[in-house]
Amino acid sequence: MPNPPAAAETRIPVETLRRRARSELKGRQPSQAAREAVRALIGPGPHAPDQLIELLHRLNDAHGALFEGHLVALAAEMRLAMAEVVEVASFYHHFEILPDDAAAPALTVRVCDGLACAMAGAPGLMAALAGTLGAQVRVVHAPCVGRCEQAPVAVVGQRPLPQATAGAVQAAVTAGESTHPPAADDAAFDPVAKALGTVAEAVEGIAPPYVGLAAYRAAGGYQLAAELVNGERNADEVLAALDGAGLRGLGGAGFPAGRKWRIVRGYEAPRLMAVNIDEGEPGTFKDRTYLERDPHRFLEGVLVAAQVVGTEAVYLYLRDEYAGCRAILECELARLREDPPCPLPPIELRRGAGAYICGEESAMLESIEGRRGEPRLRPPYIAERGLFGRPTLEHNFETLYWVRDIVERGPAWFTSFGRHGRTGLRSFSVSGRVKQPGVKLAPAGITLRELVDEYCGGMAEGHTLYAYLPGGASGGILPASLANVPLDFDTLQPHGCFIGSAAVIVLSQHDRARDAALNAMRFFADESCGQCTPCRVGTEKAARLMQQGAWDHTTLDDLSAVMADASICGLGQAAPNAIRCVQRYFADEVK
Repeated sequence: MPNPPAAAETRIPVETLRRRARSELKGRQPSQAAREAVRALIGPGPHAPDQLIELLHRLNDAHGALFEGHLVALAAEMRLAMAEVVEVASFYHHFEILPDDAAAPALTVRVCDGLACAMAGAPGLMAALAGTLGAQVRVVHAPCVGRCEQAPVAVVGQRPLPQATAGAVQAAVTAGESTHPPAADDAAFDPVAKALGTVAEAVEGIAPPYVGLAAYRAAGGYQLAAELVNGERNADEVLAALDGAGLRGLGGAGFPAGRKWRIVRGYEAPRLMAVNIDEGEPGTFKDRTYLERDPHRFLEGVLVAAQVVGTEAVYLYLRDEYAGCRAILECELARLREDPPCPLPPIELRRGAGAYICGEESAMLESIEGRRGEPRLRPPYIAERGLFGRPTLEHNFETLYWVRDIVERGPAWFTSFGRHGRTGLRSFSVSGRVKQPGVKLAPAGITLRELVDEYCGGMAEGHTLYAYLPGGASGGILPASLANVPLDFDTLQPHGCFIGSAAVIVLSQHDRARDAALNAMRFFADESCGQCTPCRVGTEKAARLMQQGAWDHTTLDDLSAVMADASICGLGQAAPNAIRCVQRYFADEVK
């Protein structure tokens, strides 16, 4: 058959094509106006690729969203591919990409739907706010914002509202109160005096006073760091103190601190240090509580670790929800640089952007490097090849917070605390159905019943103990019959749980364990980075199945096994804990 006639074509002379190729770059190019707007916010270049998230924050803060034209200009200014900029910006919850002709919301109100806030009435608060704040105010659900002792919590812009009501939110919006209030630096705070007591009450508000640099140094602060840097104290003495105290990682993994320091120090320089203050585990707020009141004790721990391990630079990764803590660190780091007690390593404060997965150590390093927060496959481990490919010491905030007191007071001081055969101190973030929620500095090995009765004033009126989560959303759920199990590393595993970051959420007879488990699974489904199929698909499918009146145990067992065995990181591996605990201890709820 003859070929059909070819469609008429418009032919462009080759000369024209060549002229166009020489005079115009391919792809979407930034407008001059967009380039000028971006340059005004980020300053003159060059800009390193690892600064991408920091620069996205500047655009987002200034315009209330990330507009496509600005992203094109930012990619050009940073000499990055547009695809790379968009894939990073679209990964984090606190960034929203909008077309250039769209209008960004004038204000965003986030209502926490973490378990403690859900128990305190967050769903009703969300419903009451729907459509009441005006078309220019966006109201959205938010994962745990780290203020569980003040539940329910709404965040207006960057201003948290404890024990939030619809009226309080409306008043804050009307008054334009959307920034975090500043904190005074005139506090006197001694954590040792808080030992075996309450570190902070829920009623202390959102901007408690803290210990500033002058007051901290007047009380002997930074002497230990200066002695190490000046060669007046031996690094091995510090390591021996950490070993003697049995200090372990207090962010969840529980790896011995002294051993970690030795491992990283054993690798060839240059070495780096990264500190995890992302604290996104639902129910956890201890790091924020200490940082809001005593930042320099933590910073001295950072300097001691940097000196002992020999790190070239330090990166502090702080969750974006902690705007007040960010202001404190920015201020006190500037003061420390102006009047250093000893030569300081470069210290960079990096801002998260709303991604629970960045609490995983390798995902945090990816985020610091300006990429999506996706966990890395191991080996190699980050102690050998971590941040920017260098040996890296990674620590949780609280682990470093106790370094000064352990070294100066001696390991015997730390080990003098403990119950039921355990030793040391633990900072428990307690929330839920207790009279006095808050951070409780208690002996390691204390039981849940002892913690509630001795430190929390007992159960709230009208509530009796039914169940509890010993380690946040990841740590599983235990019944009241196991409230006499010591709370510490390695004591809960026989019961299908772990202590993690010691985030204790207490349930009563008015709650159901299955609801707590579903809340946790929905959280994991929302926060999965999506990199591995078992976690991405498993958490979402499990959440759907857990909504059914009678659970499909066979399918949930299969999902749990696959998530636990095949997920890349701890998120997917720990997600089944809540399912298995409900099946084991609360089977009547899901028949």
